[in-house]
Amino acid sequence: MSEQTMALAQPFLSPERRLAVIAGFLLIIALTLPLWADSGIMRTLVEFIYLLALAQMWNLLAGYAGMVSIGQQAWIGLGGYAMIVLADDVGVNVVAAVFLAGLVAALFAFPTALLAFRLRAGYFAIGTWVIAEVFRLLVASSTGWLQGESGRTLAAAGEFGRAARENWTYLIALVIGFGSIALVYFLMRSKLGLGLTAIRDSEAAAASLGINTYRLKLMVFLLCAFATGVIGALIYLTVLNIRPSAAFSVQWTAFMIFIVVIGGIGTVEGPIIGAIVFFIIREYLSAFGEWSFILLGIVAIGLMLFAPQGIWGLLHQRFAWELFPVRRRLPP
Repeated sequence: MSEQTMALAQPFLSPERRLAVIAGFLLIIALTLPLWADSGIMRTLVEFIYLLALAQMWNLLAGYAGMVSIGQQAWIGLGGYAMIVLADDVGVNVVAAVFLAGLVAALFAFPTALLAFRLRAGYFAIGTWVIAEVFRLLVASSTGWLQGESGRTLAAAGEFGRAARENWTYLIALVIGFGSIALVYFLMRSKLGLGLTAIRDSEAAAASLGINTYRLKLMVFLLCAFATGVIGALIYLTVLNIRPSAAFSVQWTAFMIFIVVIGGIGTVEGPIIGAIVFFIIREYLSAFGEWSFILLGIVAIGLMLFAPQGIWGLLHQRFAWELFPVRRRLPP
């Protein structure tokens, strides 16, 4: 092959162009799904998308920034409640309320970070769990407009017909799903991403190099809280009814951890693979009831023992695959 032919072919072989083509193809299929798929398929896909987006946000926080949190359910609950309050009590459009709910979650995350950042390692993880439980108890004990343990129902959903609501919910889910992947990908290819990985490897060494570690950690913590709050609003736009025991359940964070661990922590591709595997395993284990969670835990422990890098880590090690290359390389 001549040098001119190689020069013409090289741009089309770049990882960024291949990724753009794949993403565009998947986006076209996703946008046309309401035209040929039934409501059951759309609801299943919405559930898959919000679990994938939750896993991406936890992976950004723990896998890239090194902040292992077990309290991400706090932002899911706050986002769900904020969406319902904004839509029903304030009169905000439901679609706008979904994204404004993320701002409410980020607002509560700021004082939470000031407290949680005083803790390190395992203490930080347990501390975030305790703070999430405090939020749950405050909401559950409220007998006023939050209606305590009896929960609330999204009355504003009655303004739409069922088909219109499902279509809007699906479109919002697409924005959140593709947006979460794009956010992590472009963030980790930026200078901020380099700073986060430096903090994850050694916070003291990163600080000695002039990185403002506290500011970077705070930015990512608030960003993940905002995105998780938006996802929480999407979840309860789908189910229409919210209760504190379900919205602030640690099970949400357990699902995030499981998806990221089996897929591959610290990679953009890992949560995608993990979410697919999670759905397949859950489908086969649904007949076991509560035992299904124990079996999911056994699967996660087995992978951590024999393949700590996750499924995508094994594939990358064997075939050198890389769909979302976040490392920058010098051109040959």
